[in-house]
Amino acid sequence: MKNVRCRGGCHLTSVVWLIIFCYFTAAFAKTLVRKIPRTSDSSALGVQLNTKNRQRVVIDNGLVEVTFSSPDGDVTGIKYKGIDNVLEIVNDEDNRGYWDVVWNKPGDPIIFDKLVATDFRVIMEDENQVEVSFTKTWDLSMGNSTVPLNVDKRYIVRRGQSGLYLYTILERLEGWPDVDMDQIRVVFKLQKDKFHYMALSDSRKRIMPMPEDRVTGQPLAYPEAVLLTKPINPKLRGEVDDKYQYSCEDKDNKVHGWIAEDPPVGFWMITPSNEFRVGGPNKQDLTSHVGPVVLNMFTSTHYAGKDLNTAYRNGEPWKKVLGPVFVYLNSISPKEDSSILWEDAKEQMSIEVNRWPYDFPQSEDFPSSDQRGAVTGQLLVRDRYVNESLTYASFAYVGLAAPGDVGSWQTESKGYQFWIRADRHGHFVIKNVRAGNYSLYAWVPGVIGDYKYDANITINPGSRIRFGRLIYEPPRNGPTLWDIGIPDRTAAEFYVPDGYPTLMNKLYTIDPSEKFRQYGLWNRYSDLYPIDDLVYTIGISNVEDWFFAHVTRDAGNKTYDPTTWQIIFELENVNRNENYTLRLALASATASEIQVRFNYPSSDRPLFTTGAVGKDNAIARHGIHGLYWLYGIDVPGSQLVEGKNTIYLTQARSDGPFHGVMYDYIRLEGPRGT
Repeated sequence: MKNVRCRGGCHLTSVVWLIIFCYFTAAFAKTLVRKIPRTSDSSALGVQLNTKNRQRVVIDNGLVEVTFSSPDGDVTGIKYKGIDNVLEIVNDEDNRGYWDVVWNKPGDPIIFDKLVATDFRVIMEDENQVEVSFTKTWDLSMGNSTVPLNVDKRYIVRRGQSGLYLYTILERLEGWPDVDMDQIRVVFKLQKDKFHYMALSDSRKRIMPMPEDRVTGQPLAYPEAVLLTKPINPKLRGEVDDKYQYSCEDKDNKVHGWIAEDPPVGFWMITPSNEFRVGGPNKQDLTSHVGPVVLNMFTSTHYAGKDLNTAYRNGEPWKKVLGPVFVYLNSISPKEDSSILWEDAKEQMSIEVNRWPYDFPQSEDFPSSDQRGAVTGQLLVRDRYVNESLTYASFAYVGLAAPGDVGSWQTESKGYQFWIRADRHGHFVIKNVRAGNYSLYAWVPGVIGDYKYDANITINPGSRIRFGRLIYEPPRNGPTLWDIGIPDRTAAEFYVPDGYPTLMNKLYTIDPSEKFRQYGLWNRYSDLYPIDDLVYTIGISNVEDWFFAHVTRDAGNKTYDPTTWQIIFELENVNRNENYTLRLALASATASEIQVRFNYPSSDRPLFTTGAVGKDNAIARHGIHGLYWLYGIDVPGSQLVEGKNTIYLTQARSDGPFHGVMYDYIRLEGPRGT
């Protein structure tokens, strides 16, 4: 029997791992039997602050005891329910719970800055709440040693609350150096000998590998992906581990975390609002992953690339409050189902969402509800080639973001964004909007393009703006002759192949809608089309005949060939004196160029090319979409013939296996007025 000694001193055998695996599998299959009782404020112990040790700050409310390094402002310990420290005790104290920024000056290498503070102060202290602040003030004498930001890291422990609230205020003053800040996050690293079960959603939860398994595993096509060849838990042998397989759209990323089995304790990251995140509601980002690591990504270029605007130039000033978010801990008796911990975490998430915006943070930079405004209205769609009457913009995504061009919200990272789903009749109410200047944006599932209200909007404290009916007229020149796909900004409806049996993540073998998260699907195109490329015939083929990603073909010896897809269609009549229109919507693009030709595949010059487009890397990172791109292509009638026609779509950039696009939707329109 194999006996493994962990760094923390424990002994784990294969049998023990099998017992752990079976325990969680059985527990989550059972019906929830009870809710975890919550401590009322009146019955809870008061909050106590201890600053006697100048290098330690300790806050204790009788439920959790949190220790911070001082004046650095890192979370070095969280004591809870018999665990002296749920954070990884073998790590250095600055590598347990911390904020960091990935930044660089233009043209220089990137730097990880952990936002180490230099000053500590108590903001508020009474029996109901303690709020503390760890700050750093930047000046030119610091040079390149630290990111040019003023930093104020805030932590709050409240009476009767089983956890820690945290937020940070970051500020650039006018005239400060040019920088890029591609990533801002908070990180917690838990005890690897205790926390083995990760939960992201009702359908995405599992026993996870140990960090040692990644060291002993086989590296795959890029560093994040590893084949588990000698995992401590034998049940995981032959699976692939990659942190990007656990990414999530921000709109769905409200609670995730880990469960320990001895004692049964949950550690959860709860995000009650997305107002401080970037790139809109469909932006994807990391959650939790092997470590065990718990993240909250406030800014990142994941699934967007440098098209996301993270550049600060010409002395641009900036200030933003990130958070508050809530680190929540819960526990149950060892005799109870561990599924209760996940269900309770979801319930706590709902409580936090309903409390937003919080009324207890003490920073004047975080406005309470009465200092915010609201926007209401109804969005309708006018597309006369579909319906002569106005139609409802059912379940549209409607949002306020920094003033900009149509669709600019998906690459905006500096301001606040406020998004809501309209109801089935297109009615929307956007509440609790910070005071400021915004544009009103929207997009409608099932309809191409982006809506933007003509004028900018100013939100004042307490204001309520009522728009009444707003009308979106999507791009349209003529009637639909044919289309491929569903305009929903993803490639989910297209053919996603099964993964390789030797490169599976078993979490994604049950739900077909999650198949795209398997490793190596880009190579499946070369398996299915080793010589000839995809051909799609209008009226005969269906969406499952359309491969989800237009990628290169593996030519061997680490070389790759461009690929050309064909769309064959019939036209009974052609108006050669008028223009037709091809609508080409991309759900993702990475270092690609789509060239479009009609009926003449060998012509030197394509009718249209996107040029080099996209940096979102969604194909390699197991996304089903990245950024959205929409092109309207004029097609002279002289390019078409009566009878059989063929469109040739060439992905011309072929420097690697991950270069490619995902199509969202393709439509050919007849001439205007026909």
